[in-house]
Formats: sequence, C-alpha cells, structure tokens
Amino acid sequence: MVFRIRRIFDDLSPANARAIEGVQKIMREQFPGVRPEDVESIPEKLRNQIKYGFQTILFVAEKGAGNVQGFALVLHDILLKYCWLDYLAVAGGEPGGGLGGILYERVRKEALDLGCIGIFFECLPDDPALSRDETVRKQNMARLRFYERYGAAPIVGTKYETPLEPGGDNPPYLVFDGLGRDEPLRREKARLIVASILGKKYGSLCSPEYIRRVVHSFSDDPVKLRPLRYLPARAKQEIAADVPESERIALFVSRGHAIHHVRERGYVEAPVRVEAILRKIQPSGLFSEQKVRHYGERHILKVHSAVFFSYLRKVCLSLPEGQSVYPYVFPVRNAARPPQDLSVRAGYFCMDTFTPLNKNAFLAALGSVDCALSGAQSLLEGRHLAYALVRPPGHHAERRLFGGFCYFNSASAAAEYLSAFGPVAMLDIDYHHGNGHQDIFNNRKDVLTVSIHGHPRFAYPYFSGFEDEKGEGEGRGFNLNIPLPEKITPEDYLEALRKAVRRIEKHNAAFLVVPFGGDTCRKDPTGSWCLAARDFENNGRLIGSLALPVLVVQEGGYNTRLLGENVRAFFKGLFEASRSAGARLWSPHPRDRRPERHG
Repeated sequence: MVFRIRRIFDDLSPANARAIEGVQKIMREQFPGVRPEDVESIPEKLRNQIKYGFQTILFVAEKGAGNVQGFALVLHDILLKYCWLDYLAVAGGEPGGGLGGILYERVRKEALDLGCIGIFFECLPDDPALSRDETVRKQNMARLRFYERYGAAPIVGTKYETPLEPGGDNPPYLVFDGLGRDEPLRREKARLIVASILGKKYGSLCSPEYIRRVVHSFSDDPVKLRPLRYLPARAKQEIAADVPESERIALFVSRGHAIHHVRERGYVEAPVRVEAILRKIQPSGLFSEQKVRHYGERHILKVHSAVFFSYLRKVCLSLPEGQSVYPYVFPVRNAARPPQDLSVRAGYFCMDTFTPLNKNAFLAALGSVDCALSGAQSLLEGRHLAYALVRPPGHHAERRLFGGFCYFNSASAAAEYLSAFGPVAMLDIDYHHGNGHQDIFNNRKDVLTVSIHGHPRFAYPYFSGFEDEKGEGEGRGFNLNIPLPEKITPEDYLEALRKAVRRIEKHNAAFLVVPFGGDTCRKDPTGSWCLAARDFENNGRLIGSLALPVLVVQEGGYNTRLLGENVRAFFKGLFEASRSAGARLWSPHPRDRRPERHG
C-alpha cells in the first residue's frame, strides 16, 4: 500500500485524532527525553493560533487509515518568513530513509508556498571535538548527509553551538536550507531569526545574556555555510512542483445526473452544466475525483419528513419513463384532506409550478445526496477541501417541500452528517435564498445557516430570506440572512461576504458547508448581478481564510459559457487561501523540547 502525506489541521475529526495519537506514539519512541507535556499539548497547539508565537504545521505519512508511519512538525514565523523544522521522525527507524525524504520534500514545498527564505533546524555535530561518542557521532553524520542532499548545511563562524554548560556534549549546529535558491542569507536577517528561535523556542533554557552573545556572533555578511562534506553540490534534490494527491480537492461527481433531463423550453437546469464545469476544472490539477459511496435513505430522513420522502418516492417511481407531473393545485383552503390522486397531491409538497416530478428526478436527487455525504465523509477522513458537483441542486428543498429545481437538500444532509462531530456553519452563496437550510435547521444552534442572496422582494423564492428571520427557539440568532439589492458591485458583494465570515468566525465551527451558486455572475438567466471570474476568486479566497475544512456543494449557475471559468476561479482562491491559512493548522506553538539542546 502506498503512503499518503497529508496535513493535520486539528483533532476534531476522528481521522485527525487517530493520526495525532500516532504522532505522539512515534515521539515517545524516537525521542525518549521529550517532556510528556510537549507530547500531550500537540492538539492544543494545532488549535491555538495566538498563544505560542509560531504557526504550527503538522504533516503525517500514513499507510492506510490511521496507520501513521512518520511525521514532520514545522513552526512558521509569519513576520520573519522562515520555517523551523522541529521534528522529523519515522516509526522504527532513522528519518534519512525514503519516507523521511518524502516528508522533508513536503516540508520544503510548504516553505516555498509560504514564501519563506528557507528552513532552519538543528542537527547534532559530526565534529569529534563536539561529539565524543563515536556511535552517536555516526548517527549525526548520517543525518547531516541526508540533509546535504537538499543543499542544507550548518552555518559556520558563529557561537550557536556554544554549550549552555561548560563541557557539554553534542551542542547542535544551526542548519540552513535555502530551498534551492542561490540568494545569500544576510547577516541582519539571520540575527533576527536566531533571536526569534532562541527567545521563543528556547527561552526557558537560554538566558537573555546567552541569546545576545549568540546573536551578535553572526558577523559574516552574508552568513557562511559549511561546504558540502558528504555529497557533491550536483546531488541537491529539487522539490516537486505538483500538488500531492492527498492535498488536492476531493471531487465527487454525480455521474448519473444526466438521466434527469427536462427538455421543456426554458428549463435551464440541464446536464450541460456539469460538463461545462468539468471541462474547466479538470485541467487545473487541483482536483482528485473520488468514488461516491451510497448512504441510503436514513440520512435523507434526518433532514426531510418521512411523509414527504415517501410521497416523492411513490409518485416518481410509479411514473412511466419520460412522463412528468407538474404541481398545479395548492392546498390554500384545506391542507388537512389531500386528494387521492397522487399527481394532484403534488402541490401539497411543492412551492412552485415549474419543478416537475418524474422517475429520473428522484433517482438523480438520491445521487446528489450520496455525493454530498461522500464529500462530508472525506472531511472526516482528513481532507481539507471537498467539492460535490451535483445536479439536481438542493438548497430550496425544505423539510417537507420541493421546488426551485430542488428535490432533496444535499448540502443540508451533509451538514447534518457533520454535525455529529462538531458545530457546523453553512454559507449559501447562490443568488437565491437558501430557504431549505433555514427551514431544516431553524430551531437548532449547532448548525449556523447564513445566506447571501437577492432580496426576496424581487428574487425567488420571494417568501423567505428577509433580514428579520433569525431562527426560532434554541436556534434564535443562528440564522443570518443578508439580502442584497437587484444591482450591486463586486465590492458590495465582498462586503456582504465579510459580514458573513465574521458571523461564522463567532460560531467556532468545526466544518463549513458552502452551497455554491454560479448564478451570481454577469448575464446569468436567473440573476441580476455582475460578478466576474476575478470576483469569484476573491470570494473563494475570503472563505478560505476561515481556515476550516470546507465542503462545497454545487447549487445554481446557468450561464454555461461562463460557469466553468467562474467555478475554477472560485476554487483557485479557496485552495490558495486554505493552504496559506491551513484549517486550524497555522497555530503558533514552540516547545522547549530537545533536552539535548546546548548539552
């Protein structure tokens, strides 16, 4: 079985919690001198983004679900733009093997993506005067040889390896990896970085006077590195430019969607929508299509009433192939006594006259729910971003009503599924109000529902989406509607999105579900706004800054000439911002580990 390298964002999902336990086990085995509190505090350090002075990044190498074989723990200084490699360890062996190399290459790629000047870390010395035990010295030589493959070498001509206690053995070298660049490390930059390392990382061990003495010993400008001793310069390895498969956006496509094809004039929810999106996003290299699992009706029944589901199944599966039923009678006079004829009864469960019932609509809607639930499960298994590319859409489907081309609320089913593992936020950015989510979660506080949409005085569904609809009972204050005018600028939309993001931040969500509509773009036949591809990218970037695991579920978007381009732009912004923010990953945490530091 091949290894999978992935980032761990927090300990909230079962998959991440198991992975962190694996990391802690390896730490105890490979670093017997490590303090117990340093091992136990890893989950807090991944969650806390302020306390420790660094942003913490954790990568694990897994062979099968939860089987951690190695890890790398990195501290990122945002202001000084450098990375500190704190730990690199492989289960049952030295990190200099193949898996250690894969992990270190991943760290290098991350440092490049973050715009860092390089990676700093400590290696114990290979000088007999500093490392008296021959067995230990050979191990030190092997580690230095490993890092030389990447052009990393100790900084020379300084007092960094001065032991804290006179006569101490194995004081560490400070090693620098310039990430394959030929840019020199300037003296003043190096002094600031060393002060940061010794002060924030080892402040409990190093006195202020010791730190000043070491910092001022950096006198060469540029700083000098020791010539490569074990490998020639041509042996340097460059980092791969491709995004690892495990870090791509997990893509789930309802491949059976095309059976639902309503050919009536003006019915814009057509199969070509999915193909238009796939044509644009597949060449990007950001997506990895995954197998869709089947989940069954019990998950649908958690967000839709049994009577509603039973009716849709019965009427749809009883219809001949190619025949549709459109609601045309509505129970405004007597809703308690439905007619016997199933086709006439359709109006009891529908909010409009243009969403037909037929066999394939029901089957395709089941497939949409499976895609969304598969995407949700992928987040629980450690994916950071997932995209359920589905049709028919679902965000207008309420607990006991269908309409607006929607039959089952796929995004709400996914949110309900995730809510068992922590608070969930839903951010509906379709042009039309997400009335389905509002109805389903209206009395709950564990799922926050937010919708940015055209004002209901002019936009479908007309009867919901007003600002004063804030939720009821325990859910009071956990529904936020942001209705916007018929004509807006991209900055107007971005400001509304900032308001939504601020509310989501207050919710302390573990997961974010984004019902996504491309109908906010210019010239969409169902909308009136003018967002272009660059605006979709900016919106995705702002959502990505929330640093949460995100499931995007496709809703509307009917200008098929522009739809794919806009979807690709949105995910570009979302992906790049998520990588920079890292879902709860970039927390500042130093540890005073390494008792071997300075003897």
